[in-house]
Amino acid sequence: MKIPEKTRLPRWAGVVIVGLLAVVVFLLGMFAVSIMEHRWEAQRPAIALRPVDEWETDNAVYGENYPREYDGYLKTEIDDTETMYGGAFPRDYLEEDPYQVILFAGYGFGEEYRQGRGHFHAIEDVTETKRIKKPVYAATCWTCKSPDVPRLMAQMGTKEFYGSNFHDLADEIVNPIGCRDCHDPESMKLVITRPALREAYAAQGRDIDEATHQEMRSLVCAQCHVEYYFLNDPAEGKKDYLTLPWVQGTSVDEMIAYYDGYGFSDYIHPISGTPIIKSQHPDYEVFSTGIHAYRNVACADCHMPYVAEGGMKVSDHHVQSPLLNISNSCAVCHRWTEDEIRDRIESIQSMCYDARMAAEDALVKAHFDVGAAVQSGASAQELSAIRTTLRHAQFKWDYIASNNGMGFHSPQEYLRIAGESRSQALEVRLLAARLLVEKGYADTPVYPDISTREKAWKVAGTFVDGNGVNLLSGQ
Repeated sequence: MKIPEKTRLPRWAGVVIVGLLAVVVFLLGMFAVSIMEHRWEAQRPAIALRPVDEWETDNAVYGENYPREYDGYLKTEIDDTETMYGGAFPRDYLEEDPYQVILFAGYGFGEEYRQGRGHFHAIEDVTETKRIKKPVYAATCWTCKSPDVPRLMAQMGTKEFYGSNFHDLADEIVNPIGCRDCHDPESMKLVITRPALREAYAAQGRDIDEATHQEMRSLVCAQCHVEYYFLNDPAEGKKDYLTLPWVQGTSVDEMIAYYDGYGFSDYIHPISGTPIIKSQHPDYEVFSTGIHAYRNVACADCHMPYVAEGGMKVSDHHVQSPLLNISNSCAVCHRWTEDEIRDRIESIQSMCYDARMAAEDALVKAHFDVGAAVQSGASAQELSAIRTTLRHAQFKWDYIASNNGMGFHSPQEYLRIAGESRSQALEVRLLAARLLVEKGYADTPVYPDISTREKAWKVAGTFVDGNGVNLLSGQ
């Protein structure tokens, strides 16, 4: 049967079809090769790795086996990033907020208090701060700055390490925060290398080795980003022994109860005579009360989000604010634009900041009010309960002020604590005013000008030297 002319394909069409089939076959072949390469690439880290010694602390050695992670880690050297309330540049808190000079008067944080830079700068930042005094200072201040610390603890003993002189170990501690702080060198599993966290778990009757992998992606951060103090117990041979005050719980009120029961304070405030507890950076404790922790989101999910690298999914080891990497952190779950996400976060942070500053203003005046009561002749017994309330109020303020993230880790808890701090500071002011009236001073105390860091330092210095400015309304 002859095919009608109208239904025949032109001769060139056959050539085109053959060509298209060849292209399709070629592309399918390339796709199959790509899949195989990606599978091989994903499996490659499990084979042919350079053996790493148990106490290897040089991050570059790990980088030979894990170049992608190491390249990300090296970016923590960047120190010029800035968000509204954070970033990696060394923000000067005392310059921005002179009130803190008064709140930390007589303590190292009143002399210098800067925002920490990235992990890459951990050693130089701690050695260059004015808070580390010479010639003797606790070696405990090295604890969170280097993977050389667990190595030295293993060699010296934990108590012996803490009890050493900071400056005597300077030649041994040379590698900044890195791989060995969080990973087992053989398996690269997440591990706890700082004894304080392990001991805090044990004190609560918990076994940290039972933590899941997802929990570990926060707990390795909690080795350092927690509230702690230096315990001195000669009976147990403990000197400047880094301890987490978690025995009664991890809330701010449970920590205050612990510190009060132990009778611990970091310094006596020179203006009010109040024994003060300096909070460190209880990021993990505050985070644990927030919605992200409730939803089983880990610190690493936001600060070290997964990224695709070839055929692999790796955790971005450029540890930084999620606001500097919204597309890989926040936007994975929150399907809004980056501008919408940033605006939402900054509005929450600004609300928390305002609440914190309201508490701070009340606290500064409370210290001056109590100082005026001291100058009026009030006795230590008359001031005892007032100072206890002020001590609690300042710790609550500091608990949130020293917390990274400006409240975003747990806005509701942050605002609750800020409100309680302000309320207690106002209570102190009222009680001090009543006491002043009893001593014959009915006028409001004279509050000195502390509008700049220099002016605040000058005022604080007079009290540190024992010759505080007159606060008694000229009477």
